[in-house]
Amino acid sequence: MTVHDDTRAGRGSAESAADSATNSAAESAAETVDDSSLPPWNDPALPASHRVSALIAAMTLEEKIAQLYGVWVGASNDGGEVAPHQHDMDDHIDLDALLPHGLGQLTRPFGSAPVDAAVGARSLQRTQERIVRSNRFGIPAVAHEECLAGFAAWGATAYPVPLSWGATFDPELIERLAGHIGRDLRSVGVHQGLAPVLDVVRDPRWGRVEETIGEDPYLVGTVASAYVRGLEGAGIVATLKHFVGYSASKAGRNLAPVSVGSRELADVLLPPFEMAVRGAGVRSVMHAYTDIDGVPSAADASLLTGLLRDTWGFEGTVVADYFGIAFLRLLHGVAETWADAAGAALAAGVDVELPTVKTFGAPLVEAVRSGSVDEALVDRALERVLRQKLELGLLDAGWSAVPSALRTSDDSPRATSTDAHSAAGTREAGTVDLDPPENRALAREIAERAIVLVKNDGILPLASARRIAVLGPNADEPLAVLGCYSFPAHVGVQHPELPVGIALPTLVDALGDEFPEAELVVVSGTGVDDFDRSEFDRAAEAARSADVVLLALGDRAGLFGRGTSGEGCDAESLRLPGAQQDLLDLALASGTPVVVTLLAGRPYALGAAVDEAAAIVQTFFPGEEGTGALAGVLSGRVNPSGRLPVSVPRSPGAQPSTYLAATLAGPTEVSNIDPTAAYPFGHGLSYSAFEWSNVEVGVGVGASASTSVPTDGTIRLSVEVRNVSERPGTDVVQVYLHDPVADVVRPVQRLIAFARVELDAGATARVHVDLPADLTSFTGRDGQRIVDTGDLVIGFGHSSGDIPLTVPVRLTGERRVVDHTRALHADIRVAPAAVAVSAPTPAPEPDAG
Repeated sequence: MTVHDDTRAGRGSAESAADSATNSAAESAAETVDDSSLPPWNDPALPASHRVSALIAAMTLEEKIAQLYGVWVGASNDGGEVAPHQHDMDDHIDLDALLPHGLGQLTRPFGSAPVDAAVGARSLQRTQERIVRSNRFGIPAVAHEECLAGFAAWGATAYPVPLSWGATFDPELIERLAGHIGRDLRSVGVHQGLAPVLDVVRDPRWGRVEETIGEDPYLVGTVASAYVRGLEGAGIVATLKHFVGYSASKAGRNLAPVSVGSRELADVLLPPFEMAVRGAGVRSVMHAYTDIDGVPSAADASLLTGLLRDTWGFEGTVVADYFGIAFLRLLHGVAETWADAAGAALAAGVDVELPTVKTFGAPLVEAVRSGSVDEALVDRALERVLRQKLELGLLDAGWSAVPSALRTSDDSPRATSTDAHSAAGTREAGTVDLDPPENRALAREIAERAIVLVKNDGILPLASARRIAVLGPNADEPLAVLGCYSFPAHVGVQHPELPVGIALPTLVDALGDEFPEAELVVVSGTGVDDFDRSEFDRAAEAARSADVVLLALGDRAGLFGRGTSGEGCDAESLRLPGAQQDLLDLALASGTPVVVTLLAGRPYALGAAVDEAAAIVQTFFPGEEGTGALAGVLSGRVNPSGRLPVSVPRSPGAQPSTYLAATLAGPTEVSNIDPTAAYPFGHGLSYSAFEWSNVEVGVGVGASASTSVPTDGTIRLSVEVRNVSERPGTDVVQVYLHDPVADVVRPVQRLIAFARVELDAGATARVHVDLPADLTSFTGRDGQRIVDTGDLVIGFGHSSGDIPLTVPVRLTGERRVVDHTRALHADIRVAPAAVAVSAPTPAPEPDAG
């Protein structure tokens, strides 16, 4: 066993950004403790390796293994200790029997039932105190929560879903989002967040498309890495999921078999994870449920150890997707007993069983004692778990269970159990606000930047229409803005007797505020997923008598078939659910201009609307502030700047299909099916107009001519962008790579860089792009990643289907084999056109060692 003394990447930034009272608790306490009396594992003055190894040496086998599993709990409504959650495996959990050995994790103490934040924090605090009292080393548990689109707790801000993050093309904004979420998590005693999702969309019929960032690996990796930096910077352990291949399931079915070749795996599915591991300081990874070529991820040592740790240098913890280790026996059939499943996962590199103990408990203890599982594997996982607890301050002398949200100015960081109860008791229900104004303002900003104006014949922004027919099932539905992992949709729907916990204005509410002089005639017309047409006549009359029709179509988020989008809510085709397409056709036939708005979790084919609608506005579950943002785009108060993170199909059945495809994936003369998207990846319109011109090609590092660059050089390009309209706006410059002739079949276009360019009316900027030749690499025939010689075309695109400016480049010299130390990003900068730009200073690549 080897324990390194160096701290994890991002640790310093995490401590500096998190709440100062929480972060300083352990340090302040340690200063007042007589270090000579401390066990070595509690002494912050000692090296990490010494502390961890001393603790492991002092533990019994049962105490070691207890740190490697979690228990699914739910916070108490009266502030008492948490209680075990009744889950799908129907295992009885006896905390009194478990806790004397210790406990690795607490699963979703806030996310299992609606509990006031202050009461939940008190409940978690008292449970942590019980855990500390119960085990002889006084080790607390790591508390983890879902935070896919905000802290998934009652009353917490519901932000836009990750597919909307992708639509912003704005990593810095998403880093800010994660910082807000992380601070809220940390304030109530949570240590780990189960986000972000780095699965690349391969089939939009998959129900979890809303949880992804898009269909392009570079966009996914860049935005997800920003989220990781924000969460880790707030002191929360970020968790990458689902490693790897989960989104590539056959027919878009959840937890279905995956058939991917080694090249698709290496060039499409793995790069986002590599970007986050190498460059974002992530401290946890969650394995996928699925298998690749017959080997389940949870039992794949080549993936979880060989690639993730030995090659990429990951030093954090690998946690199981919920019940994923048990599935080795139940679903995959590669384990005969629970002990077999535990041993296979442990050997592969899984460190923590979640959400609750099933295989890593008694079965693993017995397997180690019988010699069928090597205790060294337990020690290996334990080292990682304890090191992470050490980083979180959980092993420091004087650690306090009182989270910052329950502290008063007089609270001592070293509060005893009695002190802690007293401190917590000074805060009543309703005093911890997880949805403050600054959160809502950020939610609104993200929603506004994520809205995609897909089509506009000039009707938008709307003039002061006197009569607006507002039709569709999502027009007057509060939950229409939320994804399946928002608390109201995930848990709240099971408690209809309780309030939602946050303000969720409907689109009708927002339109009333945005157009106070207009008459709104509201007719739902049909449900989201039913075929009730009883209101069609009323809808048709409302459409005919209106100045404009606003259609609010899309999805209802849910779980396992209870919605049209979300985990386990897969689609047979990309036709709008239920009778919505018929309602859309009815509106188009009215003769009144139709504006189609979508509040959805995936893209849908829109039939005749592509040609006949006056405008199409796409949102992907835009969060609690989404309807106000959407109304603002319709009125023109907000100038749209979102871009499609997934293609919008023309046909509902031409799937699976993404833009990242080879020539034969497009229309051909030998097939009657044309899979061409109605609107391609990266597409989006604005109320401003932009002109691109004056492409310049500079000699990059090691280049011998302006368009000839060695395979270890840098391609230096720039383009001028001018706002030729009368209002400020934002353009998104996308840089694509086309490789006409390659060693293997390549995608026709591939995104390799992008930049948002914000310009005042009449202003001009120059976008400078320095592209390391490494970014042209791909997996060759022999399985090695290569930078090949030959001709390339670099394009400046409005989308993957609209690339007006291209530059031919030739890579010269020797074919290079590159590895995980290669450059992963271009250096892209925006500067006023008249300002000279100095030589670039690329972002430092992470230490390859």
